[in-house]
Amino acid sequence: MGTRREGRELAVQALYQLEVTNDEAGGSLETFWEHFNADDVSRGFARSLVGDVQNQRQRIDGLIADAAEHWRVGRLSKVDLSVLRVATCELVSAEDIPTRVTIDEAIEIARRFGSDDSASFVNGVLDRIADVLGVKGRGDA
Repeated sequence: MGTRREGRELAVQALYQLEVTNDEAGGSLETFWEHFNADDVSRGFARSLVGDVQNQRQRIDGLIADAAEHWRVGRLSKVDLSVLRVATCELVSAEDIPTRVTIDEAIEIARRFGSDDSASFVNGVLDRIADVLGVKGRGDA
């Protein structure tokens, strides 16, 4: 598994923990990071993603809510929401990562951690968000 994939998966798991424990301040994260056997680069990438999501949560959740037709953010599966937050954060902030890579990685993570419908749901929502942000095709050769 690549460093960024591992970092994304750690970030999704950390955000899931924050969502489940209703820990908006993130106080439980220090213990969380210690329980995963990840290299420093993966862990650093994950921490950066989680921090960026927390700092931009209102905007990220707004984009998700607008793109997830007929779904309120509070009704989404916590796994799907965590995956969408990480990927939306990348679409908003990580101009060096091609859009297709961000979406493909999110789909794979949703397949691994989510329900049978998670991958297609995440794909559809992120495709709409990429369209709204005007980043479709970013980084394509």
